[in-house]
Amino acid sequence: MRLPLFLLALLVSVSSWALNPQDRVDNFRLLDQTGTSHELYYFSDLKAVVLMTQTNDCDLVANSVPTVKALRDEYAEQGVQFFMINSNLGDDRASIIARAEELGLDIPVLMDPTQIIGESLGVERSGEIFVVDTSDWTVAYHGALGKKGKHLKAALTDVVAGQPVKVASTRTKGCAIDFPEQANRAQHANISYSDTIAPMLLDNCVACHRPGGIGPWEMTEYNMVRGFSLMMREVLRTGRMPPWHADPAYGHFSNDRSLTTDQKRTLVHWIEAGAPRGDGPDPLAEFEHNWPTWSLGEPDLVIDIPPTEVPATGVVDYQYLQVKNPLEEDVWVRASEILPGERSVLHHTITRFGELETEGKRRGKLKRRGGGGLGGYVPGMVVREYPDDTGTLLTAGSTIEFQMHYTPTGKAAVDESQMGVWFHDEPPKNKIDGMVLINFKIKIPPGAKAHKEFAEQVLKKDAIVYSLLPHSHFRGKASQFAVVYPDGTEEMLLSVPNYDFNWQTTYVLAEPKFLPAGTKIIHTTWWDNSAQNPANPDPTREVPWGQQSWDEMLFGAISLRFLDEDEAATYDQVAGSD
Repeated sequence: MRLPLFLLALLVSVSSWALNPQDRVDNFRLLDQTGTSHELYYFSDLKAVVLMTQTNDCDLVANSVPTVKALRDEYAEQGVQFFMINSNLGDDRASIIARAEELGLDIPVLMDPTQIIGESLGVERSGEIFVVDTSDWTVAYHGALGKKGKHLKAALTDVVAGQPVKVASTRTKGCAIDFPEQANRAQHANISYSDTIAPMLLDNCVACHRPGGIGPWEMTEYNMVRGFSLMMREVLRTGRMPPWHADPAYGHFSNDRSLTTDQKRTLVHWIEAGAPRGDGPDPLAEFEHNWPTWSLGEPDLVIDIPPTEVPATGVVDYQYLQVKNPLEEDVWVRASEILPGERSVLHHTITRFGELETEGKRRGKLKRRGGGGLGGYVPGMVVREYPDDTGTLLTAGSTIEFQMHYTPTGKAAVDESQMGVWFHDEPPKNKIDGMVLINFKIKIPPGAKAHKEFAEQVLKKDAIVYSLLPHSHFRGKASQFAVVYPDGTEEMLLSVPNYDFNWQTTYVLAEPKFLPAGTKIIHTTWWDNSAQNPANPDPTREVPWGQQSWDEMLFGAISLRFLDEDEAATYDQVAGSD
């Protein structure tokens, strides 16, 4: 018996809310099970991206692995990128890693713990295939792999050849994936702006998105949020906001700016429900806050950094501006902050202080010993407050030097920055120290998408680590700090899989980390010197170390203090009891 056409169409339909052929796929960024970051639209230089939905407990997917790997290998040279994507609430990174190892699965599995990406695709079952045509980011094929991969192979053959896919959808028989919020979509309109959304924005976003803040728009009332709501959803899906780039699998940080999984999910669902105003007051409109000029209130000392004229175009050499410390007695510093005069042109500031050794034509030279640092400024940095019972001694009569890096923006500007300093009332118990890991020999090949180099040091004394700062320039892609203990065990202290030059965060450990003498610290950086990197000044050149942003750096800064023998013995006992 022949089925009516409408019933046949119903049988091959994969979902009532799924993306169908010719539907556009919005951009997104996810981590895979190894902690590598992947952005969909990054692959615009290829012909297609294949996404196969995966869960750990589905035999259909497990049995398909050899076929999918074979197709991956066959089409790799034809411009096709393969991923699996796991939106299953019952699977976590550890179980995904274990299952992949068991199956010999070496295809990246994109992890979607919020389910907002799986929802945007309209996923219903494991084993679903989405072939995304990168020429217009539409679904070219959605459905089953097919026996021996015939459906996927046929679709890829057409897409690679630039032809319409002959069979653009088929029925999938994989294991059902629970998307509980899909059943609750009607209730998303009841998410309260007044009680849930606005308080979330006040807690996490308004500090930047306010009058005078660094955010490009101001969250001053409901209509502003609603007007930018689709942009908010986009930056959440792509990981651009909030500006926090540490892999949550490693370490806990006191300055973590990220949203929780539930917060991301709730915010996206409210936006997709139309960003309803609902009842109740508008906490954003009612919010009144006297934002201080200085983060910690009026400093004990304010130093005016000599003004610098920055031209509209051209190259501005690093400026080394020196100011005599006006204090007549030594003080212990507990915090410092650089207040940029012109954020648009100030790339960074690094401060040092010490005694002048020689007088030069351009500037005096500071002695290497007997001085110290007072922090600095990079985009996204706030006040540098030293850990409890620590500080740095600013000596009377010393000279404070400001290394200023400026980048012209097309409009001439004058930068008149300031530094605020706060003092301890009593000398702290401990002096804060620092360590840098640098590799001056880096050479990044032209066109390289993930070039890797590292620097390492071995601790000569027991130490307590407080914070970690990775630094590179426009080509920076990812960065890590790892340690190898004297007994050979390894630990990842910080992984930044999606380094962002515009947000150079210092990651402050929630609990300071004890590292015994003999521990090797390894700082690794990856760079993207390809044309796919939209910030790349020139993908055709081999890139060396250099101070200007069109060159590169491998630079890691660690805030720590070294322990005396009595303290070290105490920490050794604590570490040994774990």
